[in-house]
Amino acid sequence: MLKIEGYILLPDFETNTWLLWDEDSREAILVDPAAPSPDLLKRIEELKLKVKYIINTHGHMDHIGGNSWFKNHLSVPLMIHSADAPMLVNSAMNLSLYVGNPVSSAPPDVLLEDGMELSLGKYPVKVIHTPGHTPGGICLLADKFLISGDTLFEQSIGRTDLQGGNHQQIINSIKNKLFVLPDDVIVFPGHGPRTSIGMEKKNNPFVS
Repeated sequence: MLKIEGYILLPDFETNTWLLWDEDSREAILVDPAAPSPDLLKRIEELKLKVKYIINTHGHMDHIGGNSWFKNHLSVPLMIHSADAPMLVNSAMNLSLYVGNPVSSAPPDVLLEDGMELSLGKYPVKVIHTPGHTPGGICLLADKFLISGDTLFEQSIGRTDLQGGNHQQIINSIKNKLFVLPDDVIVFPGHGPRTSIGMEKKNNPFVS
C-alpha cells in the first residue's frame, strides 16, 4: 500500500514537500524538498524508509531549496525534467536572485522525460510532462496518487506569467494529460490542500 505525507518546510511560500512510500518495501521518494529540515530527516529515519530518489516537479526556488541538503544526507540521485534542469544551478532562472536570496541546488543526476517509469516497491511511478507553469514541469502518478507540482491546484492552476510560463500550454497539459485520468485519482499539489481529478473536472474555473 502506498502512503504519503506532506510537509511545509518553507512557510513563506507554503510549498508542499511530499514524502511518498510503499509500506511493504519501505522504499520512498522525496518530492520538492523546499528547504533543509532535520525534522523531516528524523521522520524518514523513524519510519525506517529507504529514500530512492529526490524529485523536483519543476525548477522554481521554492521547490528546490533543500535539494543539496537532503542529497548530502540521503546519498540518493536528484531528478528533474530535462527542460528545467538548468534552473537548478542558475539563480536567475529559478527566480531566487530576484528575492535577494540566491538558491543554487546540486545539479541533477537523472534527467526525466515524459512517460518514464520509476519503481517504488511494487508500484510504478509514471512521469507526466505537463509544461505551462515552467517548460519542464512534471506530475508524478503512482497508483491513485498524483503529485501535481504547480500544474494543478484545488480549483486553480499554476501561474503562467513567470519566465517560461505559457497559459495555453498549461491548459492543454491539464486537459490532455491529467483530466484523462480516473476521477478518483487524488491530487497532491505543490501548494494548498489535496483534491481529486473528478473534483477539478467539475469545479476548476480555469479549465472549462
